[in-house]
Amino acid sequence: MPTLKIKNIVCPRCIRVVREELTAAGYPPEAVGMGTVTYATHPDEGGIRRIAEVLKENGFELLLDADDQRVEQIKTLIIDQVRNRNTKPSQENLSDYLSRELRQNYAALSKLFSSHEGQTIERFLIRQKIERVKELLSYGDENLSEIAFDLDYSSTAHLSGQFKRETGMTPTQFRKLKDPNRRSLDALGEAE
Repeated sequence: MPTLKIKNIVCPRCIRVVREELTAAGYPPEAVGMGTVTYATHPDEGGIRRIAEVLKENGFELLLDADDQRVEQIKTLIIDQVRNRNTKPSQENLSDYLSRELRQNYAALSKLFSSHEGQTIERFLIRQKIERVKELLSYGDENLSEIAFDLDYSSTAHLSGQFKRETGMTPTQFRKLKDPNRRSLDALGEAE
């Protein structure tokens, strides 16, 4: 089955929107996953153009270049790892995890990512983790120690220090805000 790589499919809601919009446009996919759309047969050139248009209208992007696809795979694995902590063994570091999942040397992955995104893989990971911390703080269901543990920080102090460096405020100050400044996951892919 032909699989198209799509940028910005980062959550179940994104999957639903892509499925609904492509179906409404007359290109119903067999399956939609994090960063992918699968068809029973490969769409013709006109179909690919229309699929790309529909995706763009909804904030997604069809990735045709192999390097763009690889970078999107890296992002998807990192986002999934931050949001669903059980996707990699807890003792495995990120570089080994990405190398294993993508079957490519980490140095090559890191170089590719940095050249395409204008930031390192590690910086992207930190930004994802901080946004997840903001989300969890907004919910108010977990204390900072639980959040630090859930996101694999070595300590609450490490989490607090990184949070302050990234946001300019402590987690406690952030929790007290009435209108917290949070960014969508797909917007985090853009270098600042």
